[in-house]
Amino acid sequence: MTGLLPPLERIPREIACLADYEPQARARLGDQAWSYLAGGAGDGLTQAANRSAFDALRLWPRLLRGSAGATTRISLLGLDLAHPVIVAPLAYQRLFHPEGEAAIAMAASAVEALMVASTLSSVPLEAIAAQAEGVPQWFQLYLQPDRGLTLDLVRRAEAAGFAGLVLTVDAPINGLRNHEQRAGFALPPGVVAANLAGRAPPPRGEGHPVFDVAMAHAPLWSDVAWLLGQTSLPLILKGILHPEDAREAVAQGAKAIIVSNHGGRTLDTLPPSIAALPRCAEAVAGEIPLLLDGGVRRGTDVLKALALGARAVLVGRPIAQALAAAGPLGVAHGLKLLVEELCVAMALTGIRDLREIPRDLVY
Repeated sequence: MTGLLPPLERIPREIACLADYEPQARARLGDQAWSYLAGGAGDGLTQAANRSAFDALRLWPRLLRGSAGATTRISLLGLDLAHPVIVAPLAYQRLFHPEGEAAIAMAASAVEALMVASTLSSVPLEAIAAQAEGVPQWFQLYLQPDRGLTLDLVRRAEAAGFAGLVLTVDAPINGLRNHEQRAGFALPPGVVAANLAGRAPPPRGEGHPVFDVAMAHAPLWSDVAWLLGQTSLPLILKGILHPEDAREAVAQGAKAIIVSNHGGRTLDTLPPSIAALPRCAEAVAGEIPLLLDGGVRRGTDVLKALALGARAVLVGRPIAQALAAAGPLGVAHGLKLLVEELCVAMALTGIRDLREIPRDLVY
């Protein structure tokens, strides 16, 4: 890991919100690692739109209703969660901190946040699960070219105690990562896909240095059906944007959907996740829960997403930035800030229970 400054040992007062971790992370990462963390596909239009779409939404509060007894607790696929903020699957986090995903898992557990561990984690999934401390975790899955390899990952996740499988369906090939190309990004020695040990890496100079090892098989609906027959864990499909795909996910037996454009990292000019959410919510009509990934930076963003049909939200880049800036302390602090901001937003909009948010909370 190449950086300019060491990780913070305490949280300075100038870090008052999650976005404040971005410059702190930039000061501690070299150009290659930063290009991987911060960049989006193409011109970054989708990545930017994920944020601007949230900014364009306004909250419409109801007043004189009281806030006594307010709670952030939610129920999701049989899990009782302290709040609706989930750590998104993040690949190769040892690029940003020596402890990588294990540090994120420890921090998430400390603030009772569900974490989704990536197939491409730089720490074995078993080591991530060991940090759970009773807080549920899910495992994100990229289908492997050999179903036996895919099934091995599923069995390992089951044995380690993961409570759900998140199948990423929106990245059958690699996006155009121009920022990484300009920086000459390559994985440094010692940062590997720990869950795929023994797999032959792609030839040097060909393909993408991170994802080609995992994306040799583009998932199909038939693969979803096969996977559902292989495990009793609930299957969540990540990367759905179109309402017809949302309907098909319900028909196929998926237990939840993550409305996501991969953080703007696959195809540029996709719609913002928050803009696609209401159409997907209308399509599934409450049959399965929806989650939202992409652009969440504030507690007000969380509340907006829940009002438009999400049960919970996933947060990715800002968590990696907090990790780079201050290790597990930063991750726990960043997550805590989001939840605290959500509580403030609830109190100021007359919401006491996240299960009862009216659609017209968003103006």
